[in-house]
Amino acid sequence: MTESFASTRPIYLQLADRINRQIVRGDLKLGDKLPSVREMAIESNVNPNTVQRTYRELEAMGVAESRRGQGTFVREDVHMFTELKENLKREEIEEFVRVMHELGLQDQEIQTSLAAFLNRTKEENDD
Repeated sequence: MTESFASTRPIYLQLADRINRQIVRGDLKLGDKLPSVREMAIESNVNPNTVQRTYRELEAMGVAESRRGQGTFVREDVHMFTELKENLKREEIEEFVRVMHELGLQDQEIQTSLAAFLNRTKEENDD
């Protein structure tokens, strides 16, 4: 599967973000083995050095751990998972609110619009 990357941000950070999202969604569980550097490079159509840098970044973030001779694994740390989920949620909310403010919406308008959207979505899913 060839992935596309934004040119505005380093690829290794974009890969790290994708892996973090897979963890939060539950696609990758705590303790799961990440693909080998070579497998991930082929799957993502990037240089193996980029994947290696991604895995080092995940280790520095406390999300992954390298086990000599076995590979790289998602850390089995519930606290890390909770913190990762909260950080991703905060980042997405901050970006959403920033864009809404750029569009000229005030906080009350954002809240009203979001509540209406969520109610509409709930009603559609209930049907």
